[in-house]
Amino acid sequence: MPGVDKPPAHPLTAGRPGGGGRYRVAVIPGDGIGHEVVPPTVELLESMATDFGFAWEWQHLDWGCERYKRTGSMMPEAGLAQLAAANAIFLGAVGAPGVPDHVSLWGLLIPIRRAFSQYINLRPVRVLPGLSSSLRDPGADKMDIVVVRENVEGEYSQIGGYLESGGVRVAAMQEAVFTREGCLKVLRYAFETAERRRGLVTAATKSNGIIYTMPFWDDLAREVAAGYPSVRLELVHVDALAARLILRPTSLDVVVGSNLFADILSDVSAAVAGSLGIAPSANLNPEGNHPSMFEPVHGSAPDIAGRGIANPVGQLWTAVLMLEHLGETIAANALMAAIITAQRAPENRTPDLGGSASTLAVVEAVEGYLKRGEGAGQGTS
Repeated sequence: MPGVDKPPAHPLTAGRPGGGGRYRVAVIPGDGIGHEVVPPTVELLESMATDFGFAWEWQHLDWGCERYKRTGSMMPEAGLAQLAAANAIFLGAVGAPGVPDHVSLWGLLIPIRRAFSQYINLRPVRVLPGLSSSLRDPGADKMDIVVVRENVEGEYSQIGGYLESGGVRVAAMQEAVFTREGCLKVLRYAFETAERRRGLVTAATKSNGIIYTMPFWDDLAREVAAGYPSVRLELVHVDALAARLILRPTSLDVVVGSNLFADILSDVSAAVAGSLGIAPSANLNPEGNHPSMFEPVHGSAPDIAGRGIANPVGQLWTAVLMLEHLGETIAANALMAAIITAQRAPENRTPDLGGSASTLAVVEAVEGYLKRGEGAGQGTS
């Protein structure tokens, strides 16, 4: 197949130094531990603004499952129009007991992703210095992976339905939608990312069992690969890839997959890195035509909500991704360095990492290192 031309560098990869901007950010703590990790992270970001020469304009929104219980909707009817003027959306978590997951997700997260063409879900995964992988292999502590997930189509479509007989559902159908444009955009992003890293793209597939969408995906991956001669492409069946994430995580660099496959693989990789509590993600509209949304991977964790022990590192690292996307590279580097330095000390770890620190104690430790400039040079993910 013929190669495809590389598109111009998008804002996230253009290497802008940033500085001096004013950013309007919609803040949605959401549900559960979102209310415990978002407010202190926003306070820390506010304190950074003066030190790094930029400014925030916060738009605080009470959208989520509690609103659904009161009003019957996760967000107002004009919610998307409210968000459209923001530079970014900073989200905590979505989901609560008593509200079905398909209601909470399709009432808030998925409409935002699709309305603003956030077609890239970016999930960096690494074992932070001082922490340990959940694997026995000591080499696993060197894992450093970026998962690039297609975020607006694929298996998470609204095409399908139920077949009923006598008032009983006897069958269900769910159609996956893979478009050429949608696949090419996410694959190009993965290859651009690999060019800046170690030059390997591993594309998740299942073309031995899914006979239309996956061969289509595979062909487009090979087509894009032809335009990036410095990057090696692997096509690996998703079941084998899940096993490889556990057995040989350091053999991977950039993992790219469809909406469903990469969703699952990124959670597996975050668990391998030590805890879902440290994992960040970004829902990106790389061209900057719409706001991007930043959220940690961990979810609302209702089992520990209200106890003050939620790990804030995922939210803090998510803030790093937001700063990078906004072009505030110096601030992003400094915050990531402070996170790494704080996590080296066992007293700054929450119970999910074997420690006893509270949520607020970890944020305060990170802020302390940030104010003192300690950990400089550690860099970002």
